[in-house]
Amino acid sequence: MKPIRLPEPPSSPRAMGGVPDIFEGGVHGVIRRAVIIGNGFPASENQSIGLVQALGLSDKHTLYRVTRPRGGVNEWLHWLPVSLHKSLYYIISQICRILLRRRARKLGMENGGNVGLSSILEADVKSIVRMARETFEMDGPLLVIASGRDTISITSSIKRLASDNVFVVQIQHPRSRLDRFDLVITPKHDYYPLSPQGKEQVPRFLHKWITPYEPPDKHVVLTLGALHQVDFTALRSAAITWHEEFAPLPKPLLVVNIGGPTRYCKYGPDLVKQLTASLHNVLASCGSVRISFSRRTPKKHSKIVVKELGMDPKVHIWNGEEPNPHMGHLAWADAFVITADSVSMLSEACSTGKPVYVVGAERCTWKFTDFHKAFRERGLTKPFTGLDDISESWSYPPLNDTAVAATSVNEALAERGWKIKA
Repeated sequence: MKPIRLPEPPSSPRAMGGVPDIFEGGVHGVIRRAVIIGNGFPASENQSIGLVQALGLSDKHTLYRVTRPRGGVNEWLHWLPVSLHKSLYYIISQICRILLRRRARKLGMENGGNVGLSSILEADVKSIVRMARETFEMDGPLLVIASGRDTISITSSIKRLASDNVFVVQIQHPRSRLDRFDLVITPKHDYYPLSPQGKEQVPRFLHKWITPYEPPDKHVVLTLGALHQVDFTALRSAAITWHEEFAPLPKPLLVVNIGGPTRYCKYGPDLVKQLTASLHNVLASCGSVRISFSRRTPKKHSKIVVKELGMDPKVHIWNGEEPNPHMGHLAWADAFVITADSVSMLSEACSTGKPVYVVGAERCTWKFTDFHKAFRERGLTKPFTGLDDISESWSYPPLNDTAVAATSVNEALAERGWKIKA
């Protein structure tokens, strides 16, 4: 049998349109697809999707999801690792099912009800590992990207079981053992506990239990804010889509995004009343105002805003019905006012290069104080005082964390001898 001979590589790659994969490390070194492990929360999943888009794989990825049971007793179990949470909930559900059946028999009912786990499409480690191994020869390595605490056990297991076939990127700090992943992408403020201010706030005997307790190593890429899907292409597309609605509005257009209190950014109705009073003060310098709430906004907060501003002819408050104007707001706004609780909303707004005013940053604690300080020092945001002239614009180089993270992924892949083929 004659030996199989491969064709010679082209002598002039530029003239021939580039070198085929087989001459650039072979098909085994080319990534053509990605898997996203989500946790059911848009703020987390958008980070992974944004990174995949920046890497040129937006049409070549599959979304898996690891979700926790919710409601009832689950609110007391959410602090457990997701696998243990599900096991305990399954046991509790079976006990409840038995008790309900017994009660149903006593009442003469035919059906005792169904209190078992709902059917949810889950991210399964074994199936993803099997797919990565079995398709490696034909399709090359698999890029795995995940964000959020509940995805950590899934991605670290995939890396352990298929390390030769996958490249695993974990977004947000995974608490410990960073070597379980090929790359970790996390905001700088996650390392606040290591700063002098952070150490002052933590008793010395707790230092080794605070995450992170070691400086970032070569596996870590630090960003200023959160990753997201907002880039020039997305903004241009949104500008076209929302042109008919937003182009005729009087300028300047001020967009106000109101979130909700969190563990480290606590505030109540008093801050919302302060916000509405400040908005009344700046209305004279606004052509129009668009206000929207997040899923976390308490109803008592939104009612205050509607009561105080809902009748003003310059103000329009989004009622929560589809289509969501968020991307249109980002594309057409001349300035933003955003509550301090949402890293994602602030990161997206600062990617536009337009003025961003923050409400309530002084009420944030722990690492979020560091986050807001970094944004102010970079010139990305200013406090909203109510004395601001919205017609006076200011700008800064747009925040571009997602593109920076994508570059870091490509560099890490190159060190391994791999590359992405979009």
